[in-house]
Amino acid sequence: MEGYIQVYTGNGKGKTTAAIGLAVRAAGAGLKVYIAQFVKGMKYSELTSIKRLDDFITLKQYGRNCFIKKNPTQEDIEFAQRGFDEIEQIIKSENYDVIILDEITIAVFYNLIEEQALISLMDNKAKNLELIITGRYASKQIIEKADLVTEMKEIKHYYQKGITARIGIEK
Repeated sequence: MEGYIQVYTGNGKGKTTAAIGLAVRAAGAGLKVYIAQFVKGMKYSELTSIKRLDDFITLKQYGRNCFIKKNPTQEDIEFAQRGFDEIEQIIKSENYDVIILDEITIAVFYNLIEEQALISLMDNKAKNLELIITGRYASKQIIEKADLVTEMKEIKHYYQKGITARIGIEK
């Protein structure tokens, strides 16, 4: 099976959710999936769900906390760069059919990872690997390299009424 590059970006809710849904679908078909969550180090409900599918899905976080509205620290940069180095090796191993780089465009936006390094990874992936890239602020170059791009556009969101992230729905 030929693998493609998919990008889920935009300011709307659902990028990680779409990628996790794809991971579950792939696992159901017997495919091996690796999910790398950049800039995330907090406990999210999907971590518990994914553990139940650990014969097919591996998930690792490469962040301390979600700093999306803060400036990254040197430690944030080191976590992301170590994670990216690890992902390069995982891709080379060819042990996975699908690799999801969750929030990697955020890591690029905040200069935790060089955009050119991600572009090079996209260019050099194995022909049969499905590569999923998620996060806000996907650059024009990342979008051009992708085979499929979905933009999540916020029309209306209840957080504007003060509703915070709910366990099992947003976290």
